[in-house]
Order: sequence, then C-alpha cells, then structure tokens
Amino acid sequence: MATSVRTPAGGGPPQSPSASHRPAPPSDRQTWRSRLYRLDLKATPYAYIAPFFICFAAFGLFPLIYTGWLSLHRLSLGESGSGDWRGFQNYTKLWESDQFWNALSNTFTIGVISTVPQLLMALGLAHMLNYRLRGRTFFRVAILAPYATSIAAASLVFVQLFNYDSGFINEVLGWVGIDKVQWQSDKWPAQIAISSIVTWRWTGYNALIYLAAMQAVPGDLYEAASIDGASRWRQFINITIPSIRPTIIFTIIVSTIGATQLFGEPMLFGGGVGVSGGSAHQYQTLSLYLYELGWPNSQLGRAAAVAWVMLLLLLLIGALQAIISRINRKKSGG
Repeated sequence: MATSVRTPAGGGPPQSPSASHRPAPPSDRQTWRSRLYRLDLKATPYAYIAPFFICFAAFGLFPLIYTGWLSLHRLSLGESGSGDWRGFQNYTKLWESDQFWNALSNTFTIGVISTVPQLLMALGLAHMLNYRLRGRTFFRVAILAPYATSIAAASLVFVQLFNYDSGFINEVLGWVGIDKVQWQSDKWPAQIAISSIVTWRWTGYNALIYLAAMQAVPGDLYEAASIDGASRWRQFINITIPSIRPTIIFTIIVSTIGATQLFGEPMLFGGGVGVSGGSAHQYQTLSLYLYELGWPNSQLGRAAAVAWVMLLLLLLIGALQAIISRINRKKSGG
C-alpha cells in the first residue's frame, strides 16, 4: 500500500508527519524560571535556619573559641593586645591552687545538698497533683511562683531569714533550746542556707516536669494495681517511678548542670564578701572563683581556664547522661 508524502507548496523537501508536533525549544526566560525555582526549593530551608546559626556563631561559638585561646595567654583586664603566650601554665596553676579545689568541692557539696532534696520533694508534689484534688489547677500554678521570682528578691528574703541576730530561723531554733547558728560564717550552715534558696526556687519547676511525665502513664496500669489491692505508695514505687525513669534522669542531669553554674545565690547571700564566697571561701563556687579571677583580680587568662574546666565538667556530665540513657533503653527493651 503506497503512502503519500506531502510536498511543501514552495517545492522544498518533504516533511515528516510528526515534524509539526515537536516541542518548541525552551526560551531563556523559561530556563531562568526553572533554575530560580530549583534554587528556591533548595535554599529556602537553609535561609529559615540561618538566623539561628548566625546568632550561635556570633554569641556562642566565637566566645567559646576566644575563651579557649585566652586561656593559653596571660592577659589582664583592660590591657590591650593579645597578651603573653603561656601555653597550659594557667591550667597547671589551677591544678596547684588550693582555692580552685576548694571551689570545686563547694560546687559539688552545694549541688548535692540542693539537688537531692529538691528532686525528692518535686516527685512527691507531682504525685499528689497527679490525683484529682480540689483546686489542683491553683496548686499547679502556685508551685511555679518561686521559679518566677527573681534570684535577687529570693536571696534577699533568705538573707533576712538566716540572719544571725534577728533571723526567723535562729528564732525558731531558740524556741526548742538550740543555740544560734552562724549561717554566713560557718561552712556547712552557709552551704545549707544557699542550698535552701536553690531548692525553694526550682522544686516547683521540676514538679511540673514530673507531673507532665506522670500524666503520660497509662491509667490502666493504676486501675489494675488498685484491683490487685496495691496502695498508692506501692503504685508510686512500682508503676510511677519506672514509667518516668527517663524524665528523672533528665532532671538529675539538668539540675547537676545548674548546680555547676551556681552564681547568683551565693553571690547575693554573701553580701560584701559574696565574690570571694565568704571570708574564708567557705561557699565559693567555680562560677564565683571565675568571676573573682577575671574581674577583681584582672586575671583573664586564668579565669578563661576556669571557664574551660567548667565546660569539660559539663561535657562529662552530658556523656554520663548519654551512657545512662542508653543503659536505661537496653533495660526497657527499647
């Protein structure tokens, strides 16, 4: 069967039947739009998160690197220039300093005295608020009031409470025949007083964290335990605690980090000798020691070395949290 091929009117070569259906080549304008669209699709997510990384680089990464560089030099406050190179001499001086080890020991003891009672009371408050109590919404808001109070206001109130001559605490101790306690001069009373400020401010905050975790525990577990005759205490020990174990570990780590950075409470509690942590450094923390080296003593290099030691301690705490969390997941079969 013969096929006919049309010849153009001008006598040119014959055209293929599909020649008229070929797509026209893209114009420069369409090519530019497609490239702009692909660029927008790829670059827009990075543009959205760029402000965070810019702020972190300017106010987090750069100060961190500069502090590390400063810890290897000898530089005084107000002195121009880059300072004299000292290598790790600032770190060796810290190792040989009794005041540094005293500040490290005080940081640890105050952290333990404030963290353990704080988290235990927070667990108890959260457990009570987890039940249907009359006015529980009011109590949930009320326990956050100490957290909303400024450090200065709370510290000034507690300074008056622990005043040696006219403080309410010594007055109550006198009612039961106990002599007045030197809350600011003696080491352990001073640390207990400072720890009470920390405990008062952060107990309610941790209680709300525990409460949120408790409300995520299935209610069927409590119903089954009640049918079996388990008391509320047994339910708390055998159901609540194992169910919120990851949250408990989280609050322990966060509270430990906060105790390592403790500054405002001992500073304000000591008044005129707050920077040195008392007349005999009896409650001087690492943060106060850093401040004393950097500002009153103008030793920026040694202060920077203290800052990096604190950073290493926090990194060790974070690594410990990761290890404990991994062990906890293995035990729970996660």
